[in-house]
This record gives sequence, C-alpha cells and structure tokens, in this order.
Amino acid sequence: MRWLSVLGALIWAQTAQAQGQFTSVWEPICTMGRDTAAGCDEIRAREILDATTPPWRAIGRVNFASRSQRSHCTGVLVSERLVLTAAHCLYNSARNRWIPPASIRFAAGYQRGEAAAVSNVLAYRLDSEQGRDGVFNNRADLDWAVLELAEPIGEQVGFFDVSRTVPQMGTFAGYPGLRPHVLSRTDSCNAAQAGQGLMRAICPVMMGDSGAPFLTQTETGLAVAGILSRVAPTPDGIDALLLSINDLDLQ
Repeated sequence: MRWLSVLGALIWAQTAQAQGQFTSVWEPICTMGRDTAAGCDEIRAREILDATTPPWRAIGRVNFASRSQRSHCTGVLVSERLVLTAAHCLYNSARNRWIPPASIRFAAGYQRGEAAAVSNVLAYRLDSEQGRDGVFNNRADLDWAVLELAEPIGEQVGFFDVSRTVPQMGTFAGYPGLRPHVLSRTDSCNAAQAGQGLMRAICPVMMGDSGAPFLTQTETGLAVAGILSRVAPTPDGIDALLLSINDLDLQ
C-alpha cells in the first residue's frame, strides 16, 4: 500500500489550528476515497474507555490554550513525571514558533471535562535534530517529544511500561477530534515496519490522536510500543504512521 505522504503532510501542516476542532482538513479522513463519512464512522465506533480507572488514567490530553486558539493532542505517562507525545503538537504553525512549556498542561485520565490529575509542564525535550533554528522539521522519525511535568502525577495515576519488542499487533488509545472529550481505543491493528524507527498500521485514528500510544500486550500487561505521528486516508482505511519506542530518548 502506498503511503500518501503529500496528503499526510498537508493534514499535519495545520495541526496546531485543527486539533479538537472540526475543519475541512478532516474531510479526507472521513471519506477515505470511499463512502461519505465512512472513515469518521469507524472512529466513532471505537470503544469508549473509563479514563478514571487504571491503566487508562495514565493516558491524557496535552492541552494548549491562548487568546487566539485552543488545541489538544494525546499523551501518555511513561514515568512519574514524563509524558510521551508527538513533537508537532508543540509547534504553533500559525505563529511559526514552538509553544512555550508554561502554556501547556497535561490532563491525565481526562473525561468529559474532568481529569484524574493535572500538571503544568516545566520543559520538554525533542530529538537533537528537531527544532533547529526554531523551525519544525516534518521528518516523521523526529516527531516525538517528552514532557517533564511540574508534579509527579504518575505516583497517583500510574504510568505505562514501554516495550522494546517490535510489535506485530496493538491498539491506539487517544482523544480523536470527533470525540475530544472521551478516551477511546481502536480494535487491534496489525503493524508493519516502514523504515528505520517507523511502523505503519491501518487503524481508525485522526487529529487529536496525535501522540497516542500504540499499546501492545506483554507478560506484565499493556505497554507502549510506539506513538502516533500522522495519518493518510487510503481505500483500505486510515493509514497510521507511528514511531517505534526503540528509537526514542526517554531518559
């Protein structure tokens, strides 16, 4: 299956403005070249999770708000203070600058306006090749970020282990733009390698899910094997590109 890189870049170039809001940018995701709204119907059919209970409360919304815009992505706690998400979520493309940490909050276990725990962000770390000269690099393998929280809320809500084994199957859990106030997850999706540090899966995901963990079953329970970077509609479904946890610096 051919990855629709041009369309994917077009969709994610407008990330900061579009997260959590219905815009015409979603139209390709909803139609996927097939019946009208077929793609969005698949997203609405995702299982709604109880975000107040473990382990789901370790997933939450990465929120940014200013006078001119509000946006969100999905993030997942991987330690008491560290949240893994997508780098493009932290770049304000309208102003061509990175969002300052002080303007970002992480709401763990967010559900219908309430959260199990909330923390401000002290700082965030990007790939060493990302953000040079203050510019966002759209290379998919650089599309990750680790948020350092002001409060160790992982002590309260828990956090996910990471799996260094390349998965063949997993599920995404996040806050899609069509249902931004409830945590939902996809059915199991088959994953395949798509280059160094990258994987692909046909899964019903969209804007708002950016940074959502790709969870795989291990001997000790669910673990994070990757995070969602971008999507492209295809006749076979929504093609999700994700970063493998193996190439991310979580220290």
